[in-house]
Amino acid sequence: MVHISILGPLLIGDGQKTIGVRAKKIRVMLTMLALNPGQVVAFDELIDELWGEAPLKNTRNALQANVRRMRKSLAELGLADGEEGLIRTVDNGYMLDMPEDALDAYRFLRLAEQGASLVNREPHEAIGRLRESLAMWRGPALLDVSDGPRCRAVALRLDEQRKTAREDLIQAQLQAGEAGVVVAELKQLLAQYPERERFSEQLMIALYRCGRQSEAVDIFHRTRKWLDEELGLKPSQRLHTLYQAILMQDPSLL
Repeated sequence: MVHISILGPLLIGDGQKTIGVRAKKIRVMLTMLALNPGQVVAFDELIDELWGEAPLKNTRNALQANVRRMRKSLAELGLADGEEGLIRTVDNGYMLDMPEDALDAYRFLRLAEQGASLVNREPHEAIGRLRESLAMWRGPALLDVSDGPRCRAVALRLDEQRKTAREDLIQAQLQAGEAGVVVAELKQLLAQYPERERFSEQLMIALYRCGRQSEAVDIFHRTRKWLDEELGLKPSQRLHTLYQAILMQDPSLL
Protein backbone atom coordinates (compact mmCIF):
# COMPACT_ATOMS: atom_id res chain seq x y z
CA MET A 1 0.00 0.00 0.00
CA VAL A 2 1.17 3.50 -0.78
CA HIS A 3 2.26 5.80 2.05
CA ILE A 4 2.53 9.56 1.60
CA SER A 5 4.39 11.76 4.06
CA ILE A 6 3.85 15.53 4.24
CA LEU A 7 5.16 16.21 7.78
CA GLY A 8 8.37 17.51 6.26
CA PRO A 9 9.41 17.23 2.60
CA LEU A 10 6.97 15.21 0.48
CA LEU A 11 7.82 11.50 0.27
CA ILE A 12 6.02 8.53 -1.30
CA GLY A 13 6.68 5.00 -0.13
CA ASP A 14 5.32 1.48 -0.30
CA GLY A 15 6.84 0.03 2.87
CA GLN A 16 9.90 -1.20 0.98
CA LYS A 17 11.29 1.93 -0.61
CA THR A 18 10.62 5.65 -0.51
CA ILE A 19 11.06 8.27 -3.21
CA GLY A 20 10.88 12.02 -3.37
CA VAL A 21 9.22 13.99 -6.17
CA ARG A 22 11.48 16.46 -7.94
CA ALA A 23 8.89 18.52 -9.87
CA LYS A 24 7.21 21.04 -7.59
CA LYS A 25 3.87 21.14 -9.41
CA ILE A 26 3.59 17.37 -9.12
CA ARG A 27 4.37 17.61 -5.40
CA VAL A 28 1.59 20.17 -5.01
CA MET A 29 -0.93 18.10 -6.96
CA LEU A 30 -0.12 14.92 -5.07
CA THR A 31 -0.41 16.76 -1.75
CA MET A 32 -3.76 18.28 -2.70
CA LEU A 33 -5.10 14.84 -3.59
CA ALA A 34 -3.58 13.17 -0.51
CA LEU A 35 -5.25 15.73 1.76
CA ASN A 36 -8.60 14.60 0.34
CA PRO A 37 -8.23 10.82 -0.01
CA GLY A 38 -11.11 9.12 -1.77
CA GLN A 39 -12.64 12.49 -2.68
CA VAL A 40 -12.73 14.35 -5.96
CA VAL A 41 -10.54 17.45 -6.12
CA ALA A 42 -11.90 19.69 -8.86
CA PHE A 43 -9.81 20.73 -11.86
CA ASP A 44 -10.40 24.40 -11.04
CA GLU A 45 -9.21 23.94 -7.46
CA LEU A 46 -6.00 22.29 -8.64
CA ILE A 47 -5.42 24.94 -11.30
CA ASP A 48 -5.90 27.74 -8.75
CA GLU A 49 -3.42 26.14 -6.35
CA LEU A 50 -0.84 25.50 -9.07
CA TRP A 51 -1.01 28.73 -11.07
CA GLY A 52 -2.95 31.16 -8.89
CA GLU A 53 -3.93 34.42 -10.54
CA ALA A 54 -1.68 33.81 -13.55
CA PRO A 55 -3.06 30.64 -15.16
CA LEU A 56 -1.71 29.38 -18.48
CA LYS A 57 -3.80 29.60 -21.65
CA ASN A 58 -3.97 25.80 -21.75
CA THR A 59 -4.11 25.01 -18.04
CA ARG A 60 -6.27 21.91 -18.52
CA ASN A 61 -3.66 20.40 -20.85
CA ALA A 62 -0.87 21.35 -18.46
CA LEU A 63 -2.82 19.74 -15.62
CA GLN A 64 -3.23 16.52 -17.58
CA ALA A 65 0.49 16.49 -18.40
CA ASN A 66 1.36 16.82 -14.72
CA VAL A 67 -1.02 14.00 -13.83
CA ARG A 68 0.71 11.75 -16.37
CA ARG A 69 4.06 12.57 -14.77
CA MET A 70 2.62 11.95 -11.30
CA ARG A 71 1.33 8.53 -12.38
CA LYS A 72 4.78 7.75 -13.75
CA SER A 73 6.30 8.58 -10.35
CA LEU A 74 3.84 6.23 -8.66
CA ALA A 75 4.61 3.56 -11.25
CA GLU A 76 8.24 3.63 -10.08
CA LEU A 77 6.94 2.14 -6.83
CA GLY A 78 4.89 -0.45 -8.68
CA LEU A 79 1.67 1.33 -7.73
CA ALA A 80 0.22 1.80 -11.24
CA ASP A 81 -2.52 -0.80 -10.94
CA GLY A 82 -4.78 -0.63 -13.98
CA GLU A 83 -4.82 2.10 -16.61
CA GLU A 84 -4.96 5.02 -14.19
CA GLY A 85 -3.46 3.51 -11.04
CA LEU A 86 -4.06 5.36 -7.79
CA ILE A 87 -4.94 8.63 -9.54
CA ARG A 88 -8.47 8.37 -10.90
CA THR A 89 -10.09 10.81 -13.31
CA VAL A 90 -13.59 11.37 -11.94
CA ASP A 91 -16.25 13.81 -13.18
CA ASN A 92 -14.67 17.27 -13.12
CA GLY A 93 -11.46 16.42 -11.24
CA TYR A 94 -9.09 13.80 -9.93
CA MET A 95 -9.21 11.47 -6.95
CA LEU A 96 -6.46 9.67 -5.06
CA ASP A 97 -7.66 6.14 -4.36
CA MET A 98 -6.15 5.50 -0.93
CA PRO A 99 -7.34 5.37 2.70
CA GLU A 100 -6.81 8.26 5.13
CA ASP A 101 -4.27 6.27 7.14
CA ALA A 102 -1.93 6.23 4.16
CA LEU A 103 -1.12 9.89 4.93
CA ASP A 104 1.17 10.56 7.89
CA ALA A 105 -0.73 13.75 8.82
CA TYR A 106 -3.92 11.78 9.46
CA ARG A 107 -2.07 9.25 11.60
CA PHE A 108 -0.44 12.08 13.55
CA LEU A 109 -3.78 13.76 14.21
CA ARG A 110 -5.43 10.52 15.32
CA LEU A 111 -2.63 9.59 17.73
CA ALA A 112 -2.39 13.14 19.08
CA GLU A 113 -6.13 13.17 19.75
CA GLN A 114 -5.96 9.80 21.48
CA GLY A 115 -3.03 10.97 23.60
CA ALA A 116 -4.77 14.21 24.58
CA SER A 117 -7.82 12.28 25.77
CA LEU A 118 -5.63 10.16 28.08
CA VAL A 119 -3.54 12.91 29.71
CA ASN A 120 -5.46 13.07 32.98
CA ARG A 121 -6.66 9.45 33.23
CA GLU A 122 -3.62 7.50 31.97
CA PRO A 123 -0.67 9.89 31.64
CA HIS A 124 1.92 7.20 30.90
CA GLU A 125 -0.18 5.85 28.03
CA ALA A 126 -0.72 9.42 26.83
CA ILE A 127 3.04 10.02 26.83
CA GLY A 128 3.58 7.00 24.58
CA ARG A 129 0.97 7.99 22.02
CA LEU A 130 1.92 11.65 21.92
CA ARG A 131 5.61 10.82 21.49
CA GLU A 132 4.73 8.43 18.69
CA SER A 133 2.69 11.14 16.97
CA LEU A 134 5.42 13.76 17.27
CA ALA A 135 8.08 11.34 16.03
CA MET A 136 6.40 11.38 12.60
CA TRP A 137 7.58 14.94 11.97
CA ARG A 138 10.68 15.36 9.80
CA GLY A 139 10.50 19.15 9.50
CA PRO A 140 7.85 21.84 8.91
CA ALA A 141 4.65 20.42 7.37
CA LEU A 142 4.40 20.60 3.57
CA LEU A 143 7.93 21.99 3.55
CA ASP A 144 8.36 21.85 -0.23
CA VAL A 145 4.76 22.43 -1.39
CA SER A 146 3.25 25.21 0.73
CA ASP A 147 3.28 28.21 -1.64
CA GLY A 148 -0.38 27.97 -2.67
CA PRO A 149 -3.19 29.24 -0.40
CA ARG A 150 -4.73 25.84 0.40
CA CYS A 151 -1.46 24.06 1.12
CA ARG A 152 -0.22 27.03 3.14
CA ALA A 153 -3.38 27.01 5.26
CA VAL A 154 -3.03 23.27 5.90
CA ALA A 155 0.63 23.71 6.83
CA LEU A 156 -0.21 26.42 9.37
CA ARG A 157 -3.01 24.31 10.86
CA LEU A 158 -0.78 21.24 11.19
CA ASP A 159 1.99 23.32 12.77
CA GLU A 160 -0.50 24.61 15.34
CA GLN A 161 -1.64 21.06 16.09
CA ARG A 162 1.98 19.99 16.49
CA LYS A 163 2.50 22.67 19.15
CA THR A 164 -0.69 21.57 20.89
CA ALA A 165 0.53 17.98 20.90
CA ARG A 166 3.79 19.10 22.53
CA GLU A 167 1.80 20.96 25.17
CA ASP A 168 -0.30 17.85 25.78
CA LEU A 169 2.83 15.68 26.05
CA ILE A 170 4.36 17.99 28.65
CA GLN A 171 1.07 18.05 30.55
CA ALA A 172 1.09 14.25 30.61
CA GLN A 173 4.66 14.29 31.88
CA LEU A 174 3.69 16.69 34.65
CA GLN A 175 0.79 14.39 35.53
CA ALA A 176 3.26 11.49 35.64
CA GLY A 177 5.55 13.29 38.11
CA GLU A 178 8.24 14.29 35.62
CA ALA A 179 8.44 17.98 36.52
CA GLY A 180 12.23 18.00 36.69
CA VAL A 181 12.50 16.33 33.28
CA VAL A 182 10.53 18.97 31.39
CA VAL A 183 12.03 22.20 32.75
CA ALA A 184 14.84 22.53 30.20
CA GLU A 185 12.54 21.71 27.27
CA LEU A 186 9.91 24.17 28.47
CA LYS A 187 12.47 26.96 28.73
CA GLN A 188 13.48 26.31 25.14
CA LEU A 189 9.87 26.15 23.93
CA LEU A 190 8.93 29.34 25.75
CA ALA A 191 11.89 31.15 24.19
CA GLN A 192 10.73 29.92 20.78
CA TYR A 193 7.00 30.56 21.30
CA PRO A 194 6.68 33.32 23.95
CA GLU A 195 3.07 33.98 22.92
CA ARG A 196 1.89 30.53 24.07
CA GLU A 197 0.76 31.03 27.65
CA ARG A 198 0.30 27.31 28.19
CA PHE A 199 4.07 26.83 28.00
CA SER A 200 4.46 29.60 30.58
CA GLU A 201 1.89 27.93 32.80
CA GLN A 202 3.54 24.52 32.52
CA LEU A 203 7.00 25.92 33.21
CA MET A 204 5.73 27.75 36.30
CA ILE A 205 4.19 24.53 37.62
CA ALA A 206 7.30 22.47 36.83
CA LEU A 207 9.61 24.96 38.55
CA TYR A 208 7.35 25.19 41.58
CA ARG A 209 7.25 21.42 41.95
CA CYS A 210 11.06 21.40 41.80
CA GLY A 211 11.19 23.79 44.76
CA ARG A 212 12.05 26.81 42.59
CA GLN A 213 9.21 29.13 43.56
CA SER A 214 11.03 32.41 42.85
CA GLU A 215 11.87 31.26 39.31
CA ALA A 216 8.24 30.29 38.75
CA VAL A 217 7.13 33.76 39.83
CA ASP A 218 9.74 35.32 37.54
CA ILE A 219 8.33 33.42 34.55
CA PHE A 220 4.94 35.02 35.19
CA HIS A 221 6.43 38.52 35.25
CA ARG A 222 8.49 37.89 32.11
CA THR A 223 5.43 36.58 30.28
CA ARG A 224 3.33 39.53 31.42
CA LYS A 225 5.99 41.96 30.21
CA TRP A 226 6.33 40.25 26.82
CA LEU A 227 2.56 40.17 26.26
CA ASP A 228 2.28 43.85 27.15
CA GLU A 229 5.23 45.07 25.06
CA GLU A 230 4.74 42.85 22.01
CA LEU A 231 0.97 42.35 21.81
CA GLY A 232 -0.55 44.95 24.09
CA LEU A 233 -2.26 42.18 26.07
CA LYS A 234 -2.53 41.11 29.69
CA PRO A 235 -1.97 37.54 30.95
CA SER A 236 -5.05 35.32 30.86
CA GLN A 237 -7.09 34.84 34.01
CA ARG A 238 -5.88 31.24 34.10
CA LEU A 239 -2.21 32.28 34.20
CA HIS A 240 -2.92 35.00 36.77
CA THR A 241 -4.77 32.50 38.98
CA LEU A 242 -1.79 30.13 38.79
CA TYR A 243 0.53 32.98 39.77
CA GLN A 244 -1.59 33.73 42.84
CA ALA A 245 -1.68 30.03 43.77
CA ILE A 246 2.13 29.85 43.61
CA LEU A 247 2.48 32.92 45.83
CA MET A 248 0.12 31.30 48.34
CA GLN A 249 1.90 27.91 48.02
CA ASP A 250 -1.40 26.24 47.25
CA PRO A 251 -1.09 22.50 48.10
CA SER A 252 -3.11 21.58 45.00
CA LEU A 253 -0.12 22.55 42.82
CA LEU A 254 1.95 19.61 44.07
